[in-house]
Amino acid sequence: MIKKILIANRGEIACRVIKTAKKMGIATVAVYSDADASALHVRQADEAVHIGPAPSSQSYIVIDRILEAIAKTGADAVHPGYGFLSENAAFAEALEKAGVVFVGPPVVAIKAMGDKITSKKLAAEAGVSTVPGHMGLIEDADEAVRIASQIGYPVMIKASAGGGGKGMRIAFNDAEAREGFQSSKNEAKSSFGDDRIFIEKFVTQPRHIEIQVLGDKYGNTLYLGERECSIQRRNQKVIEEAPSPFLDEATRKAMGEQAVALARAVGYHSAGTVEFIVDGERNFYFLEMNTRLQVEHPVTELVTGIDLVEQMIRVASGEKLSFGQADVKLNGWAIESRLYAEDPYRNFLPSIGRLTRYRPPQEGAQENGTVIRNDTGVFEGGEISMYYDPMIAKLCSWGKERETAIDAMGQALDRFEVEGIGHNLPFLSAVMQHERFRAGRLTTGFIAEEFPEGFSGVEPDEATARQLSAVAAIIHQRLQSRAVEISGTIGNHRRIVGQDWVVSSGASRHKVSVETGTDGTAVRFEDGAALTVDTGWLPGQSLGLFTVEGEVIAAKVDLAGAAIRLRWRGMDIRAHVRSPRVAELALLMPEKLPPDTSKLLLCPMPGVITGISVGEGDEVEAGQALATVEAMKMENILRAEKRGRVARVAAKPGDSLAVDEVILEFE
Repeated sequence: MIKKILIANRGEIACRVIKTAKKMGIATVAVYSDADASALHVRQADEAVHIGPAPSSQSYIVIDRILEAIAKTGADAVHPGYGFLSENAAFAEALEKAGVVFVGPPVVAIKAMGDKITSKKLAAEAGVSTVPGHMGLIEDADEAVRIASQIGYPVMIKASAGGGGKGMRIAFNDAEAREGFQSSKNEAKSSFGDDRIFIEKFVTQPRHIEIQVLGDKYGNTLYLGERECSIQRRNQKVIEEAPSPFLDEATRKAMGEQAVALARAVGYHSAGTVEFIVDGERNFYFLEMNTRLQVEHPVTELVTGIDLVEQMIRVASGEKLSFGQADVKLNGWAIESRLYAEDPYRNFLPSIGRLTRYRPPQEGAQENGTVIRNDTGVFEGGEISMYYDPMIAKLCSWGKERETAIDAMGQALDRFEVEGIGHNLPFLSAVMQHERFRAGRLTTGFIAEEFPEGFSGVEPDEATARQLSAVAAIIHQRLQSRAVEISGTIGNHRRIVGQDWVVSSGASRHKVSVETGTDGTAVRFEDGAALTVDTGWLPGQSLGLFTVEGEVIAAKVDLAGAAIRLRWRGMDIRAHVRSPRVAELALLMPEKLPPDTSKLLLCPMPGVITGISVGEGDEVEAGQALATVEAMKMENILRAEKRGRVARVAAKPGDSLAVDEVILEFE
């Protein structure tokens, strides 16, 4: 058995591997860059070695730095996690040459499957269904346009060595093919050091469903069911689940057997994933094979009870699998929500900064029989860096049925407190409540179709608005009662807290009366309807549990000036609770308008300017590319919203800008 394992990665996955290694009694070594000196994985490992500057190209993907750390610590094995060097055949070969165990598949499998072009040819030879496309490398944008036209739009332009949504673009016409080719090429070179590109047909109404495979070094290869990964944004998975709500047993078996056939064709051992695109008729086509542990592996672990990291370590140590295909059973349902450092209200642009508050929900078995799991690599007070992937945590739920797992996820998201940066918790909550998601009618276009204008929050319906108004009234009443509790005052001079209030939030306005009796507290509305509210919330608490007519509302509570801010289920409201007279006067107050920024191009995220496409005096058209900003390994092209003339260029390539810094000014 392996004695000491070095994790050639960072963040959440490094912490995940450390957790299982410790359970198995294996010593762990972390590696870290300048930006990660205080990271959680460094704290959790038995040893830690500094490997270079913050950019991954100078630290985490420099093979020699990892080999030096191995020699320094005497580690006899390396787990690569996902990303970085996890699918780098040269790295696996270097470890083999150094006599160090690679906790992953053989080099021949990495080479065969790591290259998407080669893998598709091998898949076809192994009898696996494949998507029509051009399997040869594409030299330039002109060739990309020609090939895309021959295949027929829409097409997917993909980096051969890509993964994680990097280096991928969908093109619906020649112009998009030309632009997408260059962007994919740039991202691929930046993220993987390999800018080779290929093109394939884009299947409409597709589902992204993948099969988890596991094999040992003795020819035993199994499939552990599937994962539905269709909820994606910009080709990056956001929510995954196991099993898929779409597959029947026959399709599951067929996909599993094809995945195993492909794994056996390349002599695969360790954990790996075969990804398929599935159309509305359950026809499935091979996409690629990931020769590593997947980000979304926890949902498979939750429904099978198999620790995949442990199995990878045991297989790497030369052990046989202790179970067969007949022993693999899918129990219940699991959901994973990826918590990203990105602002959903700014079109999901990356967000960086300090986590001033980070309080995940309680993990483990819950009173209602569900299970909550949170895989993370951050901590309260830690920094979210611009140099790496924006993932903060992977929140998972398990239930006996899909609806139960979804409800458990919704409740866990409500109780997850994250402050200091932009994050996608509100969006994840909104998806959990979305009728189409709950019905299982998923495609990879779900987010684009259901949120075509981006995400601006969930607007409460009238019943929910009343619930939140009742909660706001109770909070205000408690705040006012606390405010009058001043020691040393004369009893008959103390301010009396009233019962009648007007709660306003946006267009919603409710006149209420807070009535406290022997049977609890009720909030009565102007039309006579009343809602009973029971809560243990006290002023100063950032998360409150409010039972409104038997329904528990776990809301984040904050005071925003004179307003009470409540966040729940993707809703973010600011409620003003005023006395009737003050509410009447408030209606007369003029509205403060935001500053006019229509003549400015502002940097939408913290990032580095990698290109300015226009100069002073240039005429620009709507939709024209103006500048390119790179943040968290993603390239973002900023375009003109309307026709105009550039008056001033305020930034240049290489500049690091904060959110809302000026890039261009128009006449």
